[in-house]
Amino acid sequence: MLEGKVVTVTGGAQGIGRHAATTFAQHKAKVVIADINEEKARKTATELARLTQTLGIGVDVRDEESVKRMIDQVVNHFGQIDVHVNNAAIVPHFAWGIPRWPRISEMPKDFWDRVIQTNLNGTFNGTKHVIPQMEKRRTGHIINLYGGGGITPAGACAYMVSKDGIRTFSRYVAEEVRSSNICVVTFSPRVPIVTEDAPEEAFKRLPGPEILGEGFVLAAELSMEHSGGCFAYDNGKLVKETAREG
Repeated sequence: MLEGKVVTVTGGAQGIGRHAATTFAQHKAKVVIADINEEKARKTATELARLTQTLGIGVDVRDEESVKRMIDQVVNHFGQIDVHVNNAAIVPHFAWGIPRWPRISEMPKDFWDRVIQTNLNGTFNGTKHVIPQMEKRRTGHIINLYGGGGITPAGACAYMVSKDGIRTFSRYVAEEVRSSNICVVTFSPRVPIVTEDAPEEAFKRLPGPEILGEGFVLAAELSMEHSGGCFAYDNGKLVKETAREG
């Protein structure tokens, strides 16, 4: 079903984004690795080129013009975008055993801004500029990343404000584009995941991105009746998530 379709993944050079890109490549979709680290983006694209057609692009999701250029470059290269994954984010990774983020009363404003601009504004920028490309063809899937963080101990506030914002954003945008046959969903990893930058000790306790299986592929195949929902991967299938605290 995905063979020949064009998929863009922001933050796709490593971690969960790389896993998503790899699963799409395995299904013979044409995959675009878009990452703030252009060198890593191109390297990952080269590595996945054994599976499918790929393209590595540098992008700063905080910068609307940078995102617009990336989208235009993909369309100029492949002719269309069928699936867009807004994955790029600043993540606390407290489960890795690294220091917690500051309490709000102690958080520098520029730290707060960087989290919101990357996670929430980055999702806005990607969604805003991919929608017109999908509307022209009256088809498409937009997958936005959700994530969890406990209320206590302190430190997760900025991250969860951005992620709960993304979940609400996705619900509302889903209705705006429903008549254009564009399916918008959030995807939740559910559990802390270790990626390339995690401390060695964390690899002994936590799963890697492979636990997400083909979750992104399944999300990209959801029908319009599921647009606006939040989903997680569980035992080979997608399950709908309900709102919860913590």
